[in-house]
Amino acid sequence: MENKQIVKNFYELVVSKNSLQELYQYISKDCRLNIGNEKIPFGLEGMREHLVAIKKTYPDYTIKILRQFSDGDYVISEILMEGTHEGEWMGIKPTHKKLVFTGVNIDKVINGKIVEHGGSVNTFETLLEHDLIRPV
Repeated sequence: MENKQIVKNFYELVVSKNSLQELYQYISKDCRLNIGNEKIPFGLEGMREHLVAIKKTYPDYTIKILRQFSDGDYVISEILMEGTHEGEWMGIKPTHKKLVFTGVNIDKVINGKIVEHGGSVNTFETLLEHDLIRPV
């Protein structure tokens, strides 16, 4: 399976369907989280904890890949995420509204598994649209 398909399957099948028992097939035990120039050890358990936390806030959370590009081992995915806001998040009480976010993820795939994960989500527009934050 090519790297783009591995990443697509991870987001659309494993994450979206909450199939955490399949994480080991897609995430390296040595996976690192990229935040800027920092590479933070994250691993399989870190990814599991991250996804469990998201599902507590957005139980029906799904990710859809809109477009993908690859460059060597790296896969860049433009994503659409949506879920019903049922848990407190960043101090915002549950709204019970379906929220939609756009973002870009960058994953590095080696030997069929994601070894690095990073990206950015445009939370501002969605939070502003739903009056969850206000302009200064």
